[in-house]
Amino acid sequence: MAHRYLPRLVDTQLRRALKSAGAVLLEGPKACGKTSTAREQAASLVRLDASPQLRAAGAADPNLLLDGAPPRLIDEWQLVPGVWNAVRYQVDERQADGQFILTGSATPADDLTRHTGAGRFARIRMSPMSLAEAGASDGAVSLEGLFDGDAASSVGSTLELMDVAELMCRGGWPANLQRDLDSALAANRDYLATIAAADIVTVDGVRRDPRKVTDLIYALARNNGTYVTDKTLRADVAARGQTLATRTLHSYTDALHRLWITAEQAAWGQHLRSGAQLRKAPKRHLVDPSLAIAALGASPRALVGDPEAFGQHFESLVFRDLSIYAQAVGATVHGYQESSGAELDAVVVRDDQWIGIEVKLSARPDVVDAAAAGLLTIAGRMRRPPAALAVVTATGPSYRRPDGVHVISVLTLGP
Repeated sequence: MAHRYLPRLVDTQLRRALKSAGAVLLEGPKACGKTSTAREQAASLVRLDASPQLRAAGAADPNLLLDGAPPRLIDEWQLVPGVWNAVRYQVDERQADGQFILTGSATPADDLTRHTGAGRFARIRMSPMSLAEAGASDGAVSLEGLFDGDAASSVGSTLELMDVAELMCRGGWPANLQRDLDSALAANRDYLATIAAADIVTVDGVRRDPRKVTDLIYALARNNGTYVTDKTLRADVAARGQTLATRTLHSYTDALHRLWITAEQAAWGQHLRSGAQLRKAPKRHLVDPSLAIAALGASPRALVGDPEAFGQHFESLVFRDLSIYAQAVGATVHGYQESSGAELDAVVVRDDQWIGIEVKLSARPDVVDAAAAGLLTIAGRMRRPPAALAVVTATGPSYRRPDGVHVISVLTLGP
């Protein structure tokens, strides 16, 4: 029996883009649901990962792949890079919107899309599923509503910390929704093994040592959601018996980025009233916390037994979901840290508005009180007041405190 398609937030973005550009490029990690999402709106398709013969024919004449009713879906287009210019030419010739949808799980090494798609292609980033898309969050607290001044208000979910740990370990991969937990954990481990042994070669044809790729992913997982430096990554790889020169490290991390396996949380540049120096480096995340957990060989029980590690990966989960919700409402998600160490775990920015967020695994009053006090202190030093301040927790109710700071369970958060 065919699986029922679960609506995604990018559905609306794709529909809108097809009305404003000749072609739409839908990019994201393998298995996040790009093909299923694109097929919902495509009138015809060709899957380049399905047939070596088709790829060979397309390499000889990319125009062979373009013949079909629009929107024509060309799945995994980067396997025949000549398709890009062929589509660009057809868009110019046809002078009509909504002609093609291209999906890709890897960005070509020469990044030919950057310079030749202007005015012809719309680009949409797709991630694994958020908790709201997967049905684990009821979306009672709207991110857009927070920008508009709405108060968080929800009794919350009946799920507990162990349930949240299981959601994190399962991840936002659509296929995992149909699997039992043990099978989902095994699928995530296999995903990483495939990245290390095979997929990383497809980016640029360079053969990289699978053991070093695996150990680098482990190092990234160990430092998931932090301001980790190259020096620390190299030291963590060395601790596992491998060596990576700085130049080699950059080659490996760039390849993982092109596969959409890593995501950066860029620094926020809001000006303070004070002269404090701000950290400019981004935080580094794996694209889904389930990959970090799989790389570390952890389990829901292990996470619950190690609150510090649980909290670290929970913050990365919140970043994943905030990024998806923010994209849906025209916003972006950043990190913020002052030279003194004072920081905001996330800053959601839309136009001239911003929302400051602290992430805490526990919803205990003393934990929330301290987080709220930190938010208010930093907000008081800003030239522009926030649209909202919020402490995002794993469980519990969602409400606005008397001091104006919202407390929001991630299980009630939505776009």
